[in-house]
Amino acid sequence: MIKIQNFIGGEYQDPKNGRFLPVYNPATGEHYADCPDSDAMDVVQAIQAGSQAFKAWSKTPVAKRAQILNKIADLMDERAEELAAAETMDQGKPKWLSLKAEIPRAASNFRFFAAKILTEENKSSTMDDQAINYAIRQPIGVCGLISPWNLPLVLFTWKLAPCLAMGNTAVCKPSEVTPMTAYLMGNILNDAGLPKGVCNIIFGRGPEAGETLVSHPGVPLISFTGGTKTGLAIQNAAAPHYKKVSLELGGKNANIIFKDADIKKAVEISLRASFQNSGQICLCGSRLMVQQDIYEEFMTEFKKQASDLKVGDPTEDNTFMGPVVSKEHKEKIMAAIEQAKKENGKITLGGGEPQLSEKNKNGYFIEPTIIEDLTNCSELWQEEIFGPVVTVMPFKYPADAVKWANTSPYGLSCSIFTKDIKRAHKVAAEIEAGTVWVNTWMKRDLRVPFGGMKGSGVGREGGDNSLNFYSETKNICISLEK
Repeated sequence: MIKIQNFIGGEYQDPKNGRFLPVYNPATGEHYADCPDSDAMDVVQAIQAGSQAFKAWSKTPVAKRAQILNKIADLMDERAEELAAAETMDQGKPKWLSLKAEIPRAASNFRFFAAKILTEENKSSTMDDQAINYAIRQPIGVCGLISPWNLPLVLFTWKLAPCLAMGNTAVCKPSEVTPMTAYLMGNILNDAGLPKGVCNIIFGRGPEAGETLVSHPGVPLISFTGGTKTGLAIQNAAAPHYKKVSLELGGKNANIIFKDADIKKAVEISLRASFQNSGQICLCGSRLMVQQDIYEEFMTEFKKQASDLKVGDPTEDNTFMGPVVSKEHKEKIMAAIEQAKKENGKITLGGGEPQLSEKNKNGYFIEPTIIEDLTNCSELWQEEIFGPVVTVMPFKYPADAVKWANTSPYGLSCSIFTKDIKRAHKVAAEIEAGTVWVNTWMKRDLRVPFGGMKGSGVGREGGDNSLNFYSETKNICISLEK
């Protein structure tokens, strides 16, 4: 049994209340670790440690900060196997995916922002020889960083790297469902030479640890990735303190396949967009819209390839889909599938549990599931399921595809498949989403703005947007008048 601890002031410690939460391996259902059930006392201690460390870290030269960030990335590369194994055991994603994508991306977050601050330029302007204006970015203070369970290390580092790069300190609250890789990061931060208290990691539930972090007046900034309902609660709690808030929330993203698309490519990419990480990615294309001229051809191949996906032990190299993250989440997804039947939806693939070996029989596995014949007003067509479930419908005219893609409370991402570049530009401009991919999915450039519209969030991070968010911009005006 692994005992996970909070990381405060550069040291591991138990929660002051002595309470722990069980952590389960989703592939086996085994209780393998205990995670702190922290409360306000732990969070306040972490905020105090961050506040004390901010005095020196905010004045640390940019080159030194960048050196430490690069060292963190190097150590993550050296320990990639350990981190990947922990990520897979904790979250359930295939180990090859953890090793190939998740851990390298998490390390690259530190390298990117280390390089970004070393190449930053300040702009100036003159006022007819009367004055010079120039703007500078300054760190804010102790930042509250709340990351989710679906991409635990990637999204933890996506927030932490720019936060530290800009000279802030952090109190991080990763999900208590998947705490393992964040827990391991404490030793990496110490070994990289990050000063004590610059990054503090608290584990616990949202209503206690999270609420304290969000509402504390000593935390002027909150970055949150997670559910839309929780995001609204965070926004309301932060508002009285005028905190800077970035919210990356849920998505019910459309994949639009036009009749002139490369069907082979569209099927291959839509398959990943629907079922990678068991559909537990906020950017998954969970609403598949196919022009009726090619609907039967596309769906025949899509179902065939989906039925061939290997679901099972995430430690095996040929597994495409592991379990969902928890027993509770599995029950929620299965309830949604049952609801689809009540709404006269047609389950044309999956909808149940795969037959697995003795080792994985108690894991939280769900078959890749395809649902057709739901109406556009169906709750399941509109609401996020966040599992290996994709709803599919045909459309006749391009305008219909845009209309129904936008008829959603969410606006995070969309993928368009077409060979017509004019159509691609036109439809991309009309889609109400923060990211639109054309003939691809999940290509992430750390330089570009990332965030959602409508119920998918507030604010943008990535590149300069991150540097702006994790700092205060100050204009300085120097008079040249004699």
